[in-house]
Amino acid sequence: MLHLADIRKMYHTGTFTQAALDGVTLTFRDSEFVAVLGPSGSGKTTLLNIVGGLDHYDSGDLQIDQISTKEYADRDWDTYRNNRIGFVFQSYNLIPHQSVLSNVELALTLSGIEKAERVARAKEALDKVGLSDHINKLPNQLSGGQMQRVAIARALINDPEILLADEPTGALDSKTSVAVMNLLQEIAADRLVVMVTHNPELAQHYANRIVSLKDGQVTDDTRPFMPPTDAREAKTARRASMSFFTAIALSFTNLMTKKGRTLMTSFAGSIGIIGIALILALANGVNAYSRGVEENTLSLYPLQIMTQGIDLSSMIAGATGNVTQDLDEEAQVHEMKMVARMFERIGANDLAALKTYLDSSESGVDQYANAVEYTYSVTPQIFSSDRTTVRQVNPNNAFASMMGFGSSGSSAMASMGVSTNIFASLPDDYGLVNGQYDTVAGRWPEAYNEIMVVLTSSGGLSDIALYSMGLRNPVELDEMMANLAANKPIVSPADQLTFTYEDLLDVSFTLLASSDYYQWDSTYSMWADMRQDEKYMKSLLARGTPMEVVGIVKPKDDASATMLSPGLYYPASLIHHIMDVTAQTPIVKDQLAHPSFDVLTGKTFAEETKNPGLADFDFASMIHIDQSAIESMFTLDMSGFSPSLNLDLDLSSATGNLPTLPALDFSFILSNLNIEIDQDVLGQIMADTLALYLSEVYGVDSGAVPTDAPTALPTALPTSLPTDLPTSAPTSL
Repeated sequence: MLHLADIRKMYHTGTFTQAALDGVTLTFRDSEFVAVLGPSGSGKTTLLNIVGGLDHYDSGDLQIDQISTKEYADRDWDTYRNNRIGFVFQSYNLIPHQSVLSNVELALTLSGIEKAERVARAKEALDKVGLSDHINKLPNQLSGGQMQRVAIARALINDPEILLADEPTGALDSKTSVAVMNLLQEIAADRLVVMVTHNPELAQHYANRIVSLKDGQVTDDTRPFMPPTDAREAKTARRASMSFFTAIALSFTNLMTKKGRTLMTSFAGSIGIIGIALILALANGVNAYSRGVEENTLSLYPLQIMTQGIDLSSMIAGATGNVTQDLDEEAQVHEMKMVARMFERIGANDLAALKTYLDSSESGVDQYANAVEYTYSVTPQIFSSDRTTVRQVNPNNAFASMMGFGSSGSSAMASMGVSTNIFASLPDDYGLVNGQYDTVAGRWPEAYNEIMVVLTSSGGLSDIALYSMGLRNPVELDEMMANLAANKPIVSPADQLTFTYEDLLDVSFTLLASSDYYQWDSTYSMWADMRQDEKYMKSLLARGTPMEVVGIVKPKDDASATMLSPGLYYPASLIHHIMDVTAQTPIVKDQLAHPSFDVLTGKTFAEETKNPGLADFDFASMIHIDQSAIESMFTLDMSGFSPSLNLDLDLSSATGNLPTLPALDFSFILSNLNIEIDQDVLGQIMADTLALYLSEVYGVDSGAVPTDAPTALPTALPTSLPTDLPTSAPTSL
C-alpha cells in the first residue's frame, strides 16, 4: 500500500517559486490501474517522480506499507526503486548500442543475479510482451511500439509491486497505443499501475481509477481509498549491488561499441595529461634545481650562530678611518677608537636558551630550515689501535714540535694550507650530505663508534691521514718532526703508496674519555693528571672503546660543491655518547658536587678569576717524578751531601702533609749546559718559586722563606738515594 499525506513540492528559480504539488493526499491500492489526468504544469510528472523515489518531497510524508520515508537515506531509496518500482518512460530510455536482450537484462545486474539467471528471466519478460523473436536486435531496428514494449519488459523483469508509466503512448500511433494499453491493463491485474496521460479517452477506457490534478492539487478522484489502520508486515528487500567484473564488462562493452569516440576521448585526454605532466615535471625540475643550488651553497656556507657574534661590516667601515670629528684646532691629532669600536661590535649569545627555543614547537624554524645542527666543545680522544705504544691521533700531537708547541705548530701548518686535524663530525642529518657522495665501499656510520673515510674526487687521501691510520709508518713522521725541532736536515719519504678499499676498512682506533686521564691521589687529596704515565695510559687503552672504519665515500662526478673535506668522520652521536659517559665519571661528579672550586687546583673559581696567573699555573704538569727512572740514572749517597740551599721554613702553619724533598745538586745540571748562570739570580728564583708553591698549596707562611740568594751551589753529586723518601709518593704533582 502506498499513501501520500499532504505532499508539497516547490521549485525555485531565482526569486520565482513554483508549487508543483500543493498538499496532495492520495492512497493507492496494492493492485489497480490509476490514470492521472491534468493539463501541462499541473504536477502529474512530479507526483510520479515522488512516488518512484526519483524526486523528494519538501513536506508531508510518503508511507510505504504504513512506514514513513522521512528518514530514508540514499541507499534506502536505491533499494526501494530496485525492488518495488518499475519505470516506463515516454522516450523509452533504451541503451542504443546494447541488444534488446541486454537492455532488459541490465535491470537485473544491480540485483547481483548470476548471468544465466539474468538471461533466462530477460527472455521470459520479452516473451510476455511478444518480442521473443527480436532479442538480438538493437533498439534502432525496432518500431516505436516495440521499443515501448521492450521498456515495459525491462520494467517488469524485477517483478516490481508498482509500475509507473509516464505518457507511455505519447509517441505512438493509435493502433500501437491500444496494444500497449492492453498490455498495461493485463499487468494491473496483480499490481499497482500508475499512468500519467493527457488522453482522457484512454484513461476512461482502460483505467479503473482516474485522479485529476490542477495547479498541484487533486481536483477529482473517481475511486478514493482510505488507508487501513492495522499494521502490515514490511517485505524483505534486496540491496542494490553490482559486482566489479560486471561493471568492468559493461564499461568495456560501452567503449568498444563507440570506438571513434573512445579514441578521440583518449587522444584528447592524453594531450591534457601529457601537458599537465610536462608542466609539473618542468616546475619540479626548476624547484629541484633551485633547492640543489641552495643546499649546496648552504652546505658550504651554512648559517651559523656562535657564542660570540661580531659585526664585521661595522668593524671594516670603522677600520677605514672615514670618521668625521669636529676639532677645536686643525693642528690637533684626534684619536681613532679602533679597539673601542671592535669591542662594541662584539656581542654574546645565550646559545643554551636559543637551543631550548628552537627545540620547542613555538619557534616554527622547521618550515625555514632543512636541518638545525648543534656543535659542542667536545674533542674525542682517539688513539691508534696499536696498544704497544701510546699514540694519540685526535687531537693529533705529532706536530707539537713545530714552532715549539702544539697550537703554534698546528697554526703553522694551517698557514701553509695543510690541516693537521683529519677527524671531524658528520651532521646529524645525513640527508644534507649523502646526495653529494658515492659510497665506494662499506656503508655510512650507524653506531657512535664507527668511522667513515672521505676521499678526494680523484680517490686520494692525505699522508697525514695515512700516518694517523697506521697505513704509513708513524715513526717516519716522528723522525721528521724531531729533525725539524733540532734544526737538522729533513728527509721525507719519496715513495707514493697505494691501498685497496679493504686496507682502509681494516683500520681501527681506540676511544678514551678525557676524564679517565685523571686519578684521585689520596695522599695529597687531589686529582692527578696521568697522561705522562705510560703504564697507566696503556692500561686505559687496553679497556678503551674500539672504533672501526665501516665505509668509504668520494664526491660524485657531477657534484659542483661538497660539504665534507677529505679525512675521517665520526657520527654526531659520538659527541652525545662522550658527554653522557663523561657525566657519570667520578671527577665530573666531584666537580658538580663542589661547584664553587676547581677540583684540579683546589682553588675557588673566585680566586682563580682574581688571580688568573695562578689559575693558569699548573705545577703538577711541570713536575713528574719517576723513582725507577731516577734509580736507573744514578745513585745518591746522602752521607757525603750537604745542601747549600738553606731554607729556614716555618712549617707551623702548614695545612697539609709535606712531602720529603730530596736534596738537589744543580752543579750536575750546570755542568751539562753550555751556558753561564748567575747563581744569585737562580737562587732568588728558586726561593720565590718554592715559597709561592708552599704558600698556595700547603698554606705555609711565605714570610718564613728567606729572600736572599744562597751563597753557593753544591758541586758534588750524591751517591745514594735518601732513606726517607715517601714510599707512596705520586708519580706526578
